[in-house]
Amino acid sequence: MSTASALPARLFVVLGDQLDPASAIFDDFDPVRDLLWMAEVAQESTHVWTHQARIATFLAAMRHFRDEQRALGRPVHYRALDDAAAAATLGAALRADLERLRPARVIVVEPGEWRVARELEAAAAGAGLMLETWPDRHFLCSVEDFAGWARGRKELRLEYFYRWLRRRTRVLLDGDEPAGGAWNFDADNRGTFGRQGPGWLPAPRAFPPDATTRAVLALVAARFAAHPGRLDRFDWPMTRTDALAALDDFVAHRLPLFGRYQDAIWAGEPWLYHSRLSVALNLKLLNPLEVVQAAEAAWRAGAAPIEAVEGFVRQVLGWREYVRGIYWTQMPGYLERNALDAHEPLPAFYWTGATDAACLKDAMTQTLEYGYAHHIQRLMITGLYALLLGVEPKQVHEWYLAVYVDAVEWVELPNTLGMSQYADGGLMASKPYAASGKYVDRMSNHCGSCRYRPGEATGARACPFTTLYWDFLDRHEERFAMHPRLALQVRNVRRLDATERARIRERAAAIRANGGAPPG
Repeated sequence: MSTASALPARLFVVLGDQLDPASAIFDDFDPVRDLLWMAEVAQESTHVWTHQARIATFLAAMRHFRDEQRALGRPVHYRALDDAAAAATLGAALRADLERLRPARVIVVEPGEWRVARELEAAAAGAGLMLETWPDRHFLCSVEDFAGWARGRKELRLEYFYRWLRRRTRVLLDGDEPAGGAWNFDADNRGTFGRQGPGWLPAPRAFPPDATTRAVLALVAARFAAHPGRLDRFDWPMTRTDALAALDDFVAHRLPLFGRYQDAIWAGEPWLYHSRLSVALNLKLLNPLEVVQAAEAAWRAGAAPIEAVEGFVRQVLGWREYVRGIYWTQMPGYLERNALDAHEPLPAFYWTGATDAACLKDAMTQTLEYGYAHHIQRLMITGLYALLLGVEPKQVHEWYLAVYVDAVEWVELPNTLGMSQYADGGLMASKPYAASGKYVDRMSNHCGSCRYRPGEATGARACPFTTLYWDFLDRHEERFAMHPRLALQVRNVRRLDATERARIRERAAAIRANGGAPPG
């Protein structure tokens, strides 16, 4: 541990996802009188059964940030997980140090999780102080501004927010009009690789662990050996310098085809044309404005097409800012939403990959290997299956929060409960993302090698996605009979004769009774 020589005037709490060199805390930081405070605590790795690579991501990035701040002459009081006096919880660690260091003020930039914010407030109050919370300038839209935009709207649709924020930030605009002549090029971004596959792919730049990261990997392997996942593939950027190099690499080598293939899946190919920047963004090693400006600059230089750049900008400037606004304006009740009354347990194979459904096996094996899956694997493979099966949304949320290296609750929870599981009843998504195995067949090469047939809903070779898709529509027939985007699908299930519907129900019940996997 390192502390200032005298009692600090202000103690600034720096959380593991706040490694922002441009943070508001540095505006008038006085290295003589102020102190940065950081803590590694076991609770942050155990409140969900966290993937080893996710644990290592936060610890390694925190230690690098600590060392960088000390090199700049800023004092850091740092509690390491392997310290003899390590605390079990963040709140306990903070309260103990507030009582010992006795700062005049304690300050934190807006945390990324409701639970953490309340825990820090309680710790400060227990030490006789009020926790001051400062705005997080990393984001392009404050929570207050999002609430103002949302006020009076019956539906909080991304597209309207996205256009509003693009105008406000002046990203991808020509005058007052959208660059390229349209706000949204999503229709051009649904390509598949076809039978020939993706062919040669540009490998993303890797960042082999340095001595600091290697020490963290050894600590995690020893202390969290029973946790899911593995560490031998760990190569994420853990410093701002490396994060900027990762951004440059993506823009130069994968952005041009990102849009066309952003929804495509190919077995054994975890990266394809995706950016791998969500880790650096969510740790705040990168600023979202510099990221989208780099993409826009590539389009204006003729190095990437507008549909690719707009699709990427929509993910970063649009979706990422949008889900944060949803999270903070809807919490804490959002966590408990379950509009579809889903109560099935999460299948055990989500933690092991032990399933013979090819698409699920590939996505889960990849997740356990890397702590990563791209957004379509999350939404339309693992998320879709949980939706159709009827898994309790909170269990789905806890799995996503646990297994992905880029998971912070403000971004993960709305994506899971709202977008993937429709648990908020349509606040975010205009319809449930329900699809059969035919979608997986169209967007990937999984079905050709799978024992199940995507076009079959019943029988021994029926694809579980297809069985559960028809069962989902059957179970929710009345709920969605008049829904403007699902009514056609409901009419299709009504065309099935009574015998076929009964067979589908029977097969779906057998899947649920078999722990979420097809029997036999």
